[in-house]
Amino acid sequence: MNALMSDGSEDHGPPGRVRGRDQDRQWLLGLLMLGLGALPEAVFLGGLLAVCLLWGSSWSALGPLAVTVVWTATAVAGRGPLPGRAVRPQEEPELAALVRDVADRLDFRERLLVRVVPDVDASLCRVRVSGVRTHVLLLGLPLLRALTEAQLASVIAHELAHRRHVADRRLNLLIGARGRLGDRLDSRFRPLAPVAGPLLRASQAVLWHTETAADADAARIAGTEATAGALRRTALVHAVFEGLGDAWLAALAVEDAYPVDLYDALDAALADPHVTARAARAAAEEDLLDPYARAGHPPVALRVAALPRHTGAPYGRTPLTLRTGPDVERWCVRETVHLDEVDGGGEPTPVRLLDMTPDRLRELGGDTGPLRLRLATGLDSPAAMTAAALDTVADGSWPRLARRLEPSLRWAPAAARGPAARQVFTTAVGRTLVQALRSDGWTPASRWIDTALTAPDDGRVVDVHRMVGQALDDGDPAPLRALTATAGQKENAV
Repeated sequence: MNALMSDGSEDHGPPGRVRGRDQDRQWLLGLLMLGLGALPEAVFLGGLLAVCLLWGSSWSALGPLAVTVVWTATAVAGRGPLPGRAVRPQEEPELAALVRDVADRLDFRERLLVRVVPDVDASLCRVRVSGVRTHVLLLGLPLLRALTEAQLASVIAHELAHRRHVADRRLNLLIGARGRLGDRLDSRFRPLAPVAGPLLRASQAVLWHTETAADADAARIAGTEATAGALRRTALVHAVFEGLGDAWLAALAVEDAYPVDLYDALDAALADPHVTARAARAAAEEDLLDPYARAGHPPVALRVAALPRHTGAPYGRTPLTLRTGPDVERWCVRETVHLDEVDGGGEPTPVRLLDMTPDRLRELGGDTGPLRLRLATGLDSPAAMTAAALDTVADGSWPRLARRLEPSLRWAPAAARGPAARQVFTTAVGRTLVQALRSDGWTPASRWIDTALTAPDDGRVVDVHRMVGQALDDGDPAPLRALTATAGQKENAV
């Protein structure tokens, strides 16, 4: 094997054998989506060219043509520097040996570089290094820390299994066109949506098949148990990184500070069962917020259910320890907060999350839900605001309250409006109910999140966020009313 760890097109797995008619259909879908995705630029440049020809000289038409050439050249050639930090075999022999072993088992014989990136990512890119076609395996530091060796082997095998179809122009066209067209649907104004949605839905099954096929290869190499564990664990790590991690970074950025122990704190939070339960719900809710079928990966539950049964190679059941771990972690923190881009005004203040008090940590992870509920209801006390919100659950009018809490919901795609409204309502009411219960003697059950509380009388633990979501699902606020009764009595007594 000619694999080298040192210092493209992203692939998404084998499409399997398809008949000629299916191939023609996929080519057509890719070309249609590519053309539709380029339509805004084409309309703009066409209009500009018409203006130049009608009201200017023929020479003025060279301007739009030059812009077209520049845009095309940038799209074709512009990739920029490789992401991540290079990993070399002499620095990380255990990781190098694992990648080499997985590659050998998959008969991967091409040049391979491995780089560590700061976020929750695992992907395979193809680039040219010194004129030689090279594959680059990107591995996120959170995954390297959170996955066992067997689970990491599964992730590596999944990404390397995509290699067989990197040169498949039909699939690459489909993937690139889907990504470009999907980006057009991020804004509030979505004129392409009526046509883009059906095209994206019609092409999604092809990408989902590539992912389940790569999962099957991963299960063959690392085992079904490790592959299922990697899929579930990766979803949890991603949810925690995006939830708590992003909240910490945003709150500290306002204070001109940054967390030097970001990854240690994330590891500690992942060990909290209340955090992982909340993260699992967040990951499941995220699957519902895909009205245009943009997701290139099936939901985790479907991927796990589709795995074939394999024992796999006897890889380790604990995470690999990076010998250069401290240096890699420092680099990833600096990259995450963009410290190398700081101007001459001085770097932000380094702080340690693990040295903060639990109240301070929960404050960093908070939001403006109670304030928005106060503005939406016109009430002042947390108990009164919660009671008013629960009335809307009972009569079914809670979506209207959610739109008052978050006016931008009015412009969300129709298929995503319900799940998004549920998230807004659950977060705002849950955090407001927490304030009411804390005033009644309930105490936090978690160092990291404020919606898990311990009752003062019998010591039972209540997940307020889950209970609000369950009340919306059942249309029954009675269990929540029982919690708020004592809080309201105490507020009235005060």
